[in-house]
Amino acid sequence: MTSSNVRLPIANAREAELAVASLEKIMDQLEQAVTEETSRVRSGRLRDAMNLDGKIECARLYAAESQHVKAARAAIAQLAPEALDRLRRRHDTFEKVLRTNLTVLATAHAVSEGIIRGVSGELARKQAPSTYGASGRAQPPSSKASPPLAVSRTL
Repeated sequence: MTSSNVRLPIANAREAELAVASLEKIMDQLEQAVTEETSRVRSGRLRDAMNLDGKIECARLYAAESQHVKAARAAIAQLAPEALDRLRRRHDTFEKVLRTNLTVLATAHAVSEGIIRGVSGELARKQAPSTYGASGRAQPPSSKASPPLAVSRTL
């Protein structure tokens, strides 16, 4: 890499192998961080998952390095086709890890949203006055009558 962060085109098989190996190394680090995040979220340690060191930096490096490899794809395919095939297989595995992570995060989000909605509904129900309609039956509380719910993130 030059001092201005502009990379020279891949000119030989060694450079092609190095580019793929560099991306694979970053993918290994990012996969490890994502797997750890998934494990922490599954076990309910959300604060620990949010404070995971290195994930954002690995993701930034992954994006930059994958752009470099994508730009040199034709050269890599010609100079080191086996490296490109290895990278494709690696991406398939990595995609499965990401899919699992996104599923776990979406589940945690849905569960926490359900809890907040349940608490809010219960508070609204308890604070609403009991009234009767024209038929003599109890009226459910209006959703417009409930006060807003504040959540402290520092608990």
